[in-house]
Amino acid sequence: MANQFFQPSTLLNNEIRPEVRELISLELEPGEAIVWSGMPRRAFFTPASIGAFLFGIPWTAFAIFWTFAAGAGVWFTTGFSVFSFFPLFGLPFIIIGIGMLSSPLFVYLKSGKTAYVVTDRRAISFEGGRSTLIRSFPPEKLGNVYRREKRNGFGDVIIEFNQWRDSDGDKQTEELGFLRIRDAKNVERLLKDLGKKAGAKSRQGDQERDTIYKY
Repeated sequence: MANQFFQPSTLLNNEIRPEVRELISLELEPGEAIVWSGMPRRAFFTPASIGAFLFGIPWTAFAIFWTFAAGAGVWFTTGFSVFSFFPLFGLPFIIIGIGMLSSPLFVYLKSGKTAYVVTDRRAISFEGGRSTLIRSFPPEKLGNVYRREKRNGFGDVIIEFNQWRDSDGDKQTEELGFLRIRDAKNVERLLKDLGKKAGAKSRQGDQERDTIYKY
């Protein structure tokens, strides 16, 4: 059942899809109020998709070349035999290459199923795809928010930065937050204000405990 305190027609960005609105409605707690909502700017080419696309060009070209070259070498020298199926081993690599070349399309479609919400209690991201990944950031995690902004006002508001080393020892990084959003500066301010309120409550609680201990 949808949250009875939630009014998507008045509180949510009109561009957010109905199915995502329903997810937001179910995620909100009773009495939780939306302060801001938005979506990533829909784009085919992002830092992630550009890398996969560019890598996919030589990968796919070589896979196609190898498959046809192997087929020609087998079929024109030995005729039909069990070795005639050898070039088929190149097909999985061609499929992988097509997937990499299609990554801009996947990113574009995913952005249409993604939404970001700031409430009076937390920040929430809904990242769509075959399934929806929901991340909730409480005020305690909003103290180190930063942004990257373009001249047109769109930008990334990064809430969490993760860094680790993979099994090969290579350093990997991950930035979580609101990506490619309009008016990134204002959203950053909202998140920092929410984080400051949490800090103020924490300090107030410490002062109250200190007072109790004095007695």
